[in-house]
Amino acid sequence: MSKSTGYWLIVASRDHVFAGIKGNFSQASHGRSSPLDKMNADDWIVYYSPKKIYGDTKPYQKFVAIAKVTGEEVFQVKLSESFKPYRREVRYCDDIHETDIRPLIPQLHFIKKESRWGLSLRNGFLSIPEEDFRLICSNMRD
Repeated sequence: MSKSTGYWLIVASRDHVFAGIKGNFSQASHGRSSPLDKMNADDWIVYYSPKKIYGDTKPYQKFVAIAKVTGEEVFQVKLSESFKPYRREVRYCDDIHETDIRPLIPQLHFIKKESRWGLSLRNGFLSIPEEDFRLICSNMRD
C-alpha cells in the first residue's frame, strides 16, 4: 500500500532555513529527530520564518522556502560536542519568492482562530492540509 503525500510546515528563522538550503537538508524543532521521522520521501515542506535572524526581536513573518523530501532516512550530524542535530535530505525549489503570511491567514485552514494565528505555529512543526500548501505555493510563485 502506498503512502499518501504529506504536507508539512516548519517554523524556523530565515537564517536557519537558508543554512538548510545551502546544505540541501531540513532540520526541525532545534534538531530533534521526531518531526523528521514523521516525513516520507516525496513529502513537501513549506518554511515559515517569524524572524529573519535567530534571536532577533524584529518580526519577519514570511514563508521563505519550499522543499521536497528526497532522503529516505533521518541522519545525525555532529556540529559540536553539545549539538548533534538530526536532519533529512531535501531538494529546495528555486523558483519562489518570500511571501508575507498576513494576507493568507483568513484562507489557511490550519489556523483555527485568526485573531490568535501565531498560536497555530507555536509548536514549530505541523502537518498542514494539501490545499493550504497549494495556496502558499501559488502565492510564493506569483
